[in-house]
Amino acid sequence: MTKNRKHKTLVEAFGWVGVLSILMAYALISFDIVESHSLWYHGLNLFGGAGIIIEGVAVKNYQPVALNIIWAMIALYAIVNMFL
Repeated sequence: MTKNRKHKTLVEAFGWVGVLSILMAYALISFDIVESHSLWYHGLNLFGGAGIIIEGVAVKNYQPVALNIIWAMIALYAIVNMFL
């Protein structure tokens, strides 16, 4: 596998893990498995947003990047406030 192909595969994996993390957070809260103020919920959203940001920047698809920067900032704000 060439270096470019490995890089593309890794970047795509970040994107998919990001999507799955956000979907998992949504499912967990929808089925009352976690609370909306839990570290798991916000951590999954932060991690998911970061994965989609990485993939979006790599492929120059900036709409999901903009959305997920805001998404991740909201999650980070919530996490920080948990510890203050």
